[in-house]
Amino acid sequence: MEIPAGRWSSRAHKWFETRRIDRVIAFDVQLTTMFRGVRARRGIMLHGPSGWGECAPFAEYGPDESALWLQGAAEAAIHGIDMPSARESIPVNVTIPVVAPQDAAVRARRAHCRTAKIKVADPRSTLHQDWDRIRAVSQVLANEFGEAAHVRIDVNGKWERDDALEAIAFLNDAAAPVGGFEYVEQPCMAVEDLAWVRARTSIPIAADESIRRAEDPFRVVELEAADVAVVKVAPLGGIRRALELAEQLPIPVVVSSAIDTSIGLAAGVALAAALPELPHACGLDTQRLLVGDVAGPLVSADGALSLADARRIAEGELLGGRLVGDETPSFAANISNDDGAAGSDTWLGSGSRPDPTTRPAPADLVDSWVTRTEAMIAARWNEDVA
Repeated sequence: MEIPAGRWSSRAHKWFETRRIDRVIAFDVQLTTMFRGVRARRGIMLHGPSGWGECAPFAEYGPDESALWLQGAAEAAIHGIDMPSARESIPVNVTIPVVAPQDAAVRARRAHCRTAKIKVADPRSTLHQDWDRIRAVSQVLANEFGEAAHVRIDVNGKWERDDALEAIAFLNDAAAPVGGFEYVEQPCMAVEDLAWVRARTSIPIAADESIRRAEDPFRVVELEAADVAVVKVAPLGGIRRALELAEQLPIPVVVSSAIDTSIGLAAGVALAAALPELPHACGLDTQRLLVGDVAGPLVSADGALSLADARRIAEGELLGGRLVGDETPSFAANISNDDGAAGSDTWLGSGSRPDPTTRPAPADLVDSWVTRTEAMIAARWNEDVA
């Protein structure tokens, strides 16, 4: 739904005008399964001289942190995502949410990606259920790709450091069909705890939250806390800021998404294409987690995403149907993702389809994003636009 100009304060008007943002659209896209505690991705799209940019910070992000997402969206809209690239194709991993083992196996098989990232340590899943999900996916990838298959897990900082060592050793056995874990992402939240765990395990450790939500992302390097850095465009303030950080980090970088729509994913693909080296598959094939989309869709083929497709999507027109309040036919009505196994739950302990009654009314969606956007602008650009 397009947000009318009359809804914005004079401060916001000036902010948009100086950046040549001519359209702001609120969106609401449902997920195929609960992921990171959310069942939908909601945010705004900014349109400028070079196309579209996405701003969809999660609810736990305050105005100052969220302002980086707004900055990144404006950068894409103003300057575009077209940068010098080192590659035209980006290898990606399939992301496996907290689902039953049979569903996880179906998702892995359908994606045709050589690498899988599996979510663990969720309140809805026990450690033994995580083991079963990892083993199911590992077996599928081993059967299809042999020694080229890789499995990584994402903990989102949920373990204490003593628990982390035991859990990593236990779950790594589940990945035996692919030779064990490629790496374990953010087993603990504190950087000091990451360093402690890394010093006591032979399995590589990746840092995510310690990069994108840290005041000093280089502390990960100083403490030798990680072997891999996970970099996400939106929380870091845009492609160019993320690229600058990635080029300064002396450890390999994996570009990942923040459950973006295809507009946000396009920016991630552009960043991955611009990196001088890309030794690991990137976590950018997450469009499969969306029921519909606002553009594209940007989905992998044979385990890779196309830079040409990403550029086309970022510069093109949005699909109308998933923009709340738009009466054009829904993209999701024509093509929808359903990676769950037939007749089984999409997430553990719950139904397999999103509940449409949880969607906000168009007016409420607009109200919430006008309020959040005004707060972002006031938090970070107060002196610029006052």
